[in-house]
Amino acid sequence: MIIRRLQSIPTRTSIFTKSLKVRNVSTKANEKSILLNPLFSASAFVAVSGSLYLYYLNRNTVDADMAAEGLHPPHYPWTHNSPFATFDHASIRRGYQVYKEVCATCHSLELVAFRNLVGVSHTEEEAKALAEEFEYEDGPNDDGEMFMRPGKLADYFPRPYPNEEAARAANAGAYPPDLSLMIKARHGGADYVFSLLTGYCDPPPGVEVREGLNYNPYFPGGAIAMARVLYDGLVEYEDGTPATASQMAKDVATFLNWAAEPEHDERKRTGLKAVILFSVLTALSLWVKRSKWTVIKSRKLAYSPPPNLK
Repeated sequence: MIIRRLQSIPTRTSIFTKSLKVRNVSTKANEKSILLNPLFSASAFVAVSGSLYLYYLNRNTVDADMAAEGLHPPHYPWTHNSPFATFDHASIRRGYQVYKEVCATCHSLELVAFRNLVGVSHTEEEAKALAEEFEYEDGPNDDGEMFMRPGKLADYFPRPYPNEEAARAANAGAYPPDLSLMIKARHGGADYVFSLLTGYCDPPPGVEVREGLNYNPYFPGGAIAMARVLYDGLVEYEDGTPATASQMAKDVATFLNWAAEPEHDERKRTGLKAVILFSVLTALSLWVKRSKWTVIKSRKLAYSPPPNLK
């Protein structure tokens, strides 16, 4: 009885295999019939043609509208872009000087406080002296009145205008944006800011810029309300660095990059420590795994049947 059951197993297996083959053949036949169907072929042709046509239209729209998007800024070799490099703190100090003497007349930096400069570009005494150059409204005092006091480290950089309406009135209707997160808010980051500050030129033939605007190919639309503000020798650096227009643009772009992500240096230090720590832990775990499993993976199993079954 047992022998008959064992003999029946290959028969059932072969029947199951044949049924699978039949199903596979029928599936392939169905696929061929679908592909050969004229209606299916026509629908696929229309879908592919429509996709190519839409791609062609979108590509032409982008190409024809490059002025509206702005010229893509080139990539510059910023030292802080390296995974093992920090900001150039001397450049941050010079960039703050450019912002203070040039940019601060129109643009605010509301998310940066004077205390953030301590240990980055200035000492604590220098930062206190910079804060005391401005007066801030405080109070009320014991008489219930507001009063003006010198700035302190906890104060944020002052705004050049009291409100947006005053800013627009002073700039012919244009509103100078806040520069705290400008590096993150613009595509290209520091490359865009540097290219914008150094990219002023005469409009090409056929391009008209209305009165009150200036041509800059890196600005979306090409016409920007801000005039060129950086000229050679405009500021006098404390460390004696030649104040060329490109040098000032590089320094203020570095300063704004730091303002947008002041945790940049600390993040890289912490990341480097984490990489070293996890590398050591990974090597240690591999060594422990190898030492624990070597005995199990290298053992051999041998089967010796009982002598009475031979």
